[in-house]
Amino acid sequence: MINEERILNLFMNMVRIGSPSLEEKNMAVFLRGLMEQKGYEIHEDCAGDFCGGNTGNLVVRIPGTCKGTPIAFSAHMDCVPPCMGVEPVVADGRVCSAGETVLGGDDKAGIAMMIEAMAHIEEEGIAHPDVYFIFSICEEAGMHGAKNLDSSLLPLKDVVILDASGVPGCVVVEAPAKAVIRMVFKGKASHAGIVPEAGICAIRIAAEAVSAMKLLRIDEKTTANLGKIEGGGATNIVTDTVTLTAEARSSRDELLQDQIEHMRSCCAAAAEKFGGEYVFESAISYPSLHVPDDSPMLRRIELCCNRLGLEFRCIPTGGGSDANVLYGRGYSAVTLGIGMTKVHTCDEYIELKSLTDCAALVAEIIKG
Repeated sequence: MINEERILNLFMNMVRIGSPSLEEKNMAVFLRGLMEQKGYEIHEDCAGDFCGGNTGNLVVRIPGTCKGTPIAFSAHMDCVPPCMGVEPVVADGRVCSAGETVLGGDDKAGIAMMIEAMAHIEEEGIAHPDVYFIFSICEEAGMHGAKNLDSSLLPLKDVVILDASGVPGCVVVEAPAKAVIRMVFKGKASHAGIVPEAGICAIRIAAEAVSAMKLLRIDEKTTANLGKIEGGGATNIVTDTVTLTAEARSSRDELLQDQIEHMRSCCAAAAEKFGGEYVFESAISYPSLHVPDDSPMLRRIELCCNRLGLEFRCIPTGGGSDANVLYGRGYSAVTLGIGMTKVHTCDEYIELKSLTDCAALVAEIIKG
């Protein structure tokens, strides 16, 4: 049986450790201490050096007690703000924050589940192959930990990521690629009171472009959103430069490219209309994720769910995770729903039952 008291105490201790993206060192120190107590093999890579973080990813190897294919479980150490000074509260069968911060179940619940599952396996003396834990950095700010993971520390194919909404038993099999987009509109400065007709207003160019763009929900697979607009100054000067930052996502690469080109063409038409100029830049931040129907890992998880009485469901998601990056790097990556709810808000919570059910599922996956 999963030890509910132990996993709850571990989870609550971890969420009290502030660990915003790029500042996960205190969390890494805590986890290193736990892993050292258990005598596991611990490595820290240089991922933090590549993205300005204060620690790297931790990769932990737990030597197998029998022959078998090694498997890895992954969860990220960072949390979205506000995540400093978290005070967890237990009430009505769930854990939430006192209300001034996020809880941090995204993704410290996943970490707690991995650790408790392994503790259960060892207490019961259950034979297992080599098991790896990945405690990654900077997932919330661009998956920089996964992007810069030292793959030489991970000599295997199968990675199970614990980092999705949905009750235990849900498995994410489709997730979109994301493009980051920067649009710069250039007009011509002029005195707005004396010779406004000599100016070209970059704000008007931007407004024209945006008004023509398809945004938010584009279709079943595709979304696009404007995140920030910057530019302008004094009201007596015709604004000559405006910058917009945006994103587009789709689980179908061709649809993503169509959306990017649509947004580019809107910028071009607006600049031409007002006699200005534009710069349009886009880059794929991470690839789409598609787990094939005949994936052996999916079948393995389905059998484990059946043994535990959990409903097995394959689901798509509109968000990205370390799974997208690891999948793109050639790993067989699947993401488990871990029951975290209202993530990225101060109303975030997780059911105690989700903590124990998912830990039990991880233990069952380890058994094979």
